[in-house]
Amino acid sequence: MNFLTIGHRGVMGVEPENTLRSFVAAQQAGLDAVELDLHLSKDGALVVMHDPEVDRTTDGSGPIADKTLAELRALDAGLGERIPVFEEVLDAVHMPVQAEIKDVAAAKALAEVMRRRDLVGRVEVLSFHDEAIAEIARLVPGARTALVAERYGTEVVERATAAGAGTLVLDIRRLTLEIVEHARAADLRIIGWVVNTLDHLRLVRALELDGATTDYPEIKRTGRFTA
Repeated sequence: MNFLTIGHRGVMGVEPENTLRSFVAAQQAGLDAVELDLHLSKDGALVVMHDPEVDRTTDGSGPIADKTLAELRALDAGLGERIPVFEEVLDAVHMPVQAEIKDVAAAKALAEVMRRRDLVGRVEVLSFHDEAIAEIARLVPGARTALVAERYGTEVVERATAAGAGTLVLDIRRLTLEIVEHARAADLRIIGWVVNTLDHLRLVRALELDGATTDYPEIKRTGRFTA
């Protein structure tokens, strides 16, 4: 498999994160896939935002779960962008999508969209939450899933296997050759995040990872010449 370059929340280093503007920019830059984050609104809409609260990335304040979709839509998510729902992103770009479940409750809503739109081939489901991955595997037969981890050791391989994940998405600051070899022995793919510098890119290429999640589209061009 070719080395994949995945746009982190679109291209959040240059555009407002998790907005349609950011995802379209990632596609125009030629990235191989985009990563996004999912929460549920108060009225059950599958909204694209990283934090559980709107404070950091919008002109509003408070938890997503306490706001209706209409209330969320009224907020400015940067440069006049609005908080999108998941299906709007699917319609705005045609590239593969890594959908990260931030709120475990969003797993059922995501599964419903995946079944209705036949997204098994296009959407890979990510989560820090083992139970969310297991839930998707149960609700969407054949779904590709990935366990995300920031603080981990070799035990992350057993966690991924137990949850039925086929991929590990790992913080490169803790990644070691021992962990990579353990994951390969379990036949797991490995994506490194967040890869924003040439040194980070050299590391993930030296460890022969399957891809890198980045904030900057330039990493795609640089990666072609970095072995």
